[in-house]
Amino acid sequence: MGKEAWCCLGLGMGKEVLGWAWARESQDLRWIFTIEGCWMCWVHSFSPSSPVLNSIFDLVTVSLISGLIILSVLSLCFIFHLRLKSKSITHLQGFNSLWSVRFLLVLLIFLWSMTELLRIPFFRRKYLYPFLPSFAVSHQANLCKVHIVLNLGFFEPAFLLTLLFLLNASIKKKTPNDASAITFVLLTCLPIAALQGLLIFFSPLRNHLPVDTSVALDHGYGFQTVLCAYPFLSSVVFAGFCAAYSTWFIFSCWRVLTLVINKGLRLRIYALSAVMLLALPLQVVALGFTVLWSPQEKLYGVVSFVGFLSALCCAITGEGILVIKPISDALDAGGNSCGLTPPPPQRAESGVADV
Repeated sequence: MGKEAWCCLGLGMGKEVLGWAWARESQDLRWIFTIEGCWMCWVHSFSPSSPVLNSIFDLVTVSLISGLIILSVLSLCFIFHLRLKSKSITHLQGFNSLWSVRFLLVLLIFLWSMTELLRIPFFRRKYLYPFLPSFAVSHQANLCKVHIVLNLGFFEPAFLLTLLFLLNASIKKKTPNDASAITFVLLTCLPIAALQGLLIFFSPLRNHLPVDTSVALDHGYGFQTVLCAYPFLSSVVFAGFCAAYSTWFIFSCWRVLTLVINKGLRLRIYALSAVMLLALPLQVVALGFTVLWSPQEKLYGVVSFVGFLSALCCAITGEGILVIKPISDALDAGGNSCGLTPPPPQRAESGVADV
């Protein structure tokens, strides 16, 4: 028995929508012809090859990424607002230190969110394919590879390390140079990205471990959808990074907490550490479980969505606690107090004032 679906009738490529039709289908896609002429309509059924649950996850993911992009824009507004204020108000200048590092953190999170959209079929179909009509299946598969290398190999490790740099810089007696932050991030992340690229594009262990980065679904009538997947070795490399990062992060939080005397500021650090130390292991576990199912299966959609939510929580917490909240405190207090401990007389931005 065929499925039923509403479909939109359109003339040619991108012409005005003229009506609606009620269609019964027995396959994923179907051509519909009317008396008025030749009309074309794609009927997407919710079949096992395109489950409803995965479609819902795609829509929710796009919505959450849109919210993160809005938060990133808000963070940039806070950064540049304080930057402009500090030029006219002398006592705000001490709290404008490391503004470029905060900018780098927000920029990396924004780039991570944009590349995360590349793996979502809904986004590619709606916003990429209309502008790239010759975008073949091989191109879509390469897009999945680029997504994995950029997100797991560079952008997410980079924004996590920038977050850690801000945390460590808050307890240094002298404000680190902005160039040192960029050097620190690049020297740490470029080897990880290079290793991910080697594993993704050359697959040296193809005969021993699962290395597929995408799966092509054939809907018939020449229409195919590519679903991105996470290969096992890429997840292992990212897990190794997260293990080393978590150890370093715990040590940094302990050092900062030894200098904190304000209860509210201690709660901020506890919240930051709790989110990071719960979300990162959860993301690693979710990525590891993705190798057990194919991307078109429902359980794969569940575990990949959990992994995405974990990284999203890290990004939101980092922007909220290390960017928006300190700048808001500085502006509200008129620059007299914006940190975890009062700054010493010789340097207003020292101590943990930058957190």
